[in-house]
Amino acid sequence: MTKPIVHIYQPVDTTGDSHKRLEAAGAQLVMPEGTWDLWANVRVSEDAVLDPGTSVAAGVANRSVQVTAATMDGAPDLRLVVKYTVGYDNVDVDAATERGVLVVHSPTEGNWGGVAEGTMAYMLSLLKKIREKDRHVKNGGWRDPSLFGTYVGARMSDGYEGLTIGIVGLGRIGSRLADLLAPWRANLIAHDPYADESKFVHHNARPVDLETLLKESDVVTLHCDLNKETTNLISEEKLSLMKPSAILINAARGPIVDVDALFDALDGDKIAGAALDVLPEEPPDPQMALIGLGDKVLLSPHMITANGGTGLSLAVPWVEAAILAALRGVVPKYVVNEDALPKWQERFGGQALI
Repeated sequence: MTKPIVHIYQPVDTTGDSHKRLEAAGAQLVMPEGTWDLWANVRVSEDAVLDPGTSVAAGVANRSVQVTAATMDGAPDLRLVVKYTVGYDNVDVDAATERGVLVVHSPTEGNWGGVAEGTMAYMLSLLKKIREKDRHVKNGGWRDPSLFGTYVGARMSDGYEGLTIGIVGLGRIGSRLADLLAPWRANLIAHDPYADESKFVHHNARPVDLETLLKESDVVTLHCDLNKETTNLISEEKLSLMKPSAILINAARGPIVDVDALFDALDGDKIAGAALDVLPEEPPDPQMALIGLGDKVLLSPHMITANGGTGLSLAVPWVEAAILAALRGVVPKYVVNEDALPKWQERFGGQALI
């Protein structure tokens, strides 16, 4: 029997142990030499290409290639596209669903939990003016009224009700952030049209529509997927709804925010500040206007999940398990496009290749 081909576009397993296990199980691996370099400044631009003459059964991708409809059409036997990351915006999920191809991601807690913790750090850096205080003292200064921070949580002693923090997307990350904020007794509101009402109750967040969230929030923090619905979700119109004292945090995906509109809002004091771990163009053009806004904007190189003991290596066994399941005709865990399951079962269910 011909071995099923697994195309790994960007190997992550530095030990190679998972590759050996896949080969021992009967798969033929196609992949470049070496492993994917987290530190390389690689733009997401190239399309993943499969040799149309091969019977590729599974594709493994990271962030720096686009898995398109053309990619899938080059592999008519493709069963699975699996990601080492929680994000999957570089995969054409609609095209996969139409073709009965499963898209699987790896929502490891080290990934999404790190985003929630990092969001807390960004929020506090802006609200407590951490950078400004540090620079002021290093420049020879000391106490100054301009360095006053913002109190986040409610105070029972004097009736201060605390800030209103608006969470856009109440998935794993948004829910963890809500839980981290619970002891602060801040006022939590959230917008997620795909979350059950019970989830809002469980995480003590009042459900609201997006416009209400933008109008009421002192902090707006984005934790939604990037798709057609959320691209440029935070536009000039949406930014105009926010309070002049409010801050915006984007630790989701860069294209969710119109950065030109964000520059105008910050430069014109229509909102007070922003923290961005992600940008539409990564790395950004050194002449990007936002860079010149000083302390109004905090920028980070898409590293909010880069914490000691975490990283993509945690997803290696998840990816391996997904590949083996799919090659055995079994639905793997963490399927993104569940709408593809009926067609996938019809095409591949119970049909083992290994």
